[in-house]
Amino acid sequence: MRLPPAVTIVARSGTGKTTLLEKLIRELTARGWTIGALKHDAHKFEIDREGKDSWRMTKAGATVTTINSSEQSATMRRHDLEPKIKEILERDFREVDLVLTEGFKASDLPKIEIHRHTLGQPLLCRGEHHDPHLVAIASDTKINLDVPVLDLNATDAIATFIERTFLK
Repeated sequence: MRLPPAVTIVARSGTGKTTLLEKLIRELTARGWTIGALKHDAHKFEIDREGKDSWRMTKAGATVTTINSSEQSATMRRHDLEPKIKEILERDFREVDLVLTEGFKASDLPKIEIHRHTLGQPLLCRGEHHDPHLVAIASDTKINLDVPVLDLNATDAIATFIERTFLK
């Protein structure tokens, strides 16, 4: 079974990565695709709540703890080193058509960078650092670059670009 394609949305903090991802997930799902979502968090986070049974099991030493119900499940995995993105995709995302990720700017995944002119910040993937994995920019202003520049406010056009590039 092949791995689904994965595309990561990158940008500086406060640029609207999650907002764009929400819109893309809605749009691509409405078009009939099954979408997986993966967020990179550079900080330590706690998904479980102190005192709950699953939290207690994890704190007792379980390496993998899964909570399951008739509608959803969640799995927490403890690890000493952060897993590689490919390992996460192989383990958790085989049943979807496409994985959209947020962050992972140091990865070799194809990237769409968000740029907002009003924030006055330089691009991450074209500037000091030339990322060969950049496939497009989603911007609120016209930019002349070596990759397509998509209208940040036209979610349908960004979704169409993703479909044509990664799904068909």
